[in-house]
Amino acid sequence: MPNAVSSFVGSLFIVTAPSGAGKTSLVKALVEKTAGLQVSVSYTTRKPRPGEQDDVHYHFVDVPGFERMIAQGVFLEHAKVFENYYGTSREKVAEKLQHGVDLILEIDWQGAQQVRKYFSNAVGIFVLPPSRAVLEQRLRNRKTDSDEVINRRLRDAVSDMSHYAEFEFVVVNDDFETALLDLQALVAAQKLRLSASQHRLAPLLADLLAQS
Repeated sequence: MPNAVSSFVGSLFIVTAPSGAGKTSLVKALVEKTAGLQVSVSYTTRKPRPGEQDDVHYHFVDVPGFERMIAQGVFLEHAKVFENYYGTSREKVAEKLQHGVDLILEIDWQGAQQVRKYFSNAVGIFVLPPSRAVLEQRLRNRKTDSDEVINRRLRDAVSDMSHYAEFEFVVVNDDFETALLDLQALVAAQKLRLSASQHRLAPLLADLLAQS
């Protein structure tokens, strides 16, 4: 496996945030507004939530199946979060990038560290909440977790946020539309980098630089 995204046609983005920062909603809106951008579908052992579809939101597998995939070296990165496994297929990511798809990995900071061992040019974006109070309110507004789970998520959020400096960019999700515009600007800027656009620009550059 090559050690840099520049060997592929597509660009790889890593978006990380503490639970409740609004990452999933932002990424969903970003993909809807950006042609050629997709979210990598992860594998997980957690149960589907209402409205989630297998192979659309996640590839849902049981614990023995996931552990077999770990042993077989299927995953680019994997982690156990809140008693559930999550993982990204190495082969599926490489295939998407090879075909020119710009891909987002919604993963935690531990997964991001693993991914960079294989894709050193991945663009890391960390999404922060505007305050701890807002983070707690967003978690409670979900109405999907008990107080015990919410308190645990808040404790873990502090540890997660301490890794923000490992990422190239930080976006504060205070106003949703402003944060979305920031993400759109980062994606657009990456697509204009020479390393990301050289393959696409090859015919134009050949024509412009041809000796008459």
